[in-house]
Formats: sequence, structure tokens, C-alpha cells
Amino acid sequence: MFRVKQTLLFFAQLFFICAIYAVAVFVVGFFHLPIPGSVLGMLILFFLLASGIVKLSYVELAGSFLNRHLGFFFVPITVGLMDFGGLIKVSGLQIFVMIAGSTMVGLLVTGGLAHYFSKGEQNEHERHNTL
Repeated sequence: MFRVKQTLLFFAQLFFICAIYAVAVFVVGFFHLPIPGSVLGMLILFFLLASGIVKLSYVELAGSFLNRHLGFFFVPITVGLMDFGGLIKVSGLQIFVMIAGSTMVGLLVTGGLAHYFSKGEQNEHERHNTL
């Protein structure tokens, strides 16, 4: 009985995540927004979670499953790259430099912000301990 309940809960959560994605794709198409529907869907889900409208427990089971199997979702992309062999042969180095550079910028900005905010949190913690 427990497995049936967990399975139904998983599929309900997966349906909810897919529904948010479908709404985001519709909004992008309807308003001709210059961002992918999947990115808008992640933003919508983030704001729903951050605002407390949606509790983490509503999507946690399906989200953790999708996260565990994330590598599997890159297989179609990798196979699709085979169609662009000529482009990679001609511009592969430039593409690699752009990807590596943007990754480094993203890591540095994220790390810097995390360090900045954790330092502020540490100062706040030290201030409360001295009182």
C-alpha cells in the first residue's frame, strides 16, 4: 500500500512540474518572450517555492528523481551534436572558449556572492554572540 501511495504521489508531483512547464511554454509563445519556456518554468517554480505558495514537499519526490537522473537528459543533446560536426570543426575552439569563459564567469559571480552573503551572515552571528 505504501508503494502505491508513493507512486501516485510521484506522478502527481511530476504532473505538477510538467504543468508549470506547459504554462511557461504557453506564456513564452503567447507573449513572444525571448527566453526558453523551460527557463521561465524554472523561474515560476522558484518564485512559487520562495513565496511559500508551493511547499517543497509538493515537488520534492519528483524533483529529486529528476535530479538523480539528470545525466540521462543530456544524451539526446549529445547525440544531436553529431549533426553539427562541420560547425564544430570550423568554430569548435571559439565555441569551447565561449562556454569555458561563461562557465568561469558564472562560477566566480556565484562564489563571490555566496562569500559576500555568508560573510554578512557570519558578522550577524558574531554580533548576537557578543551581546
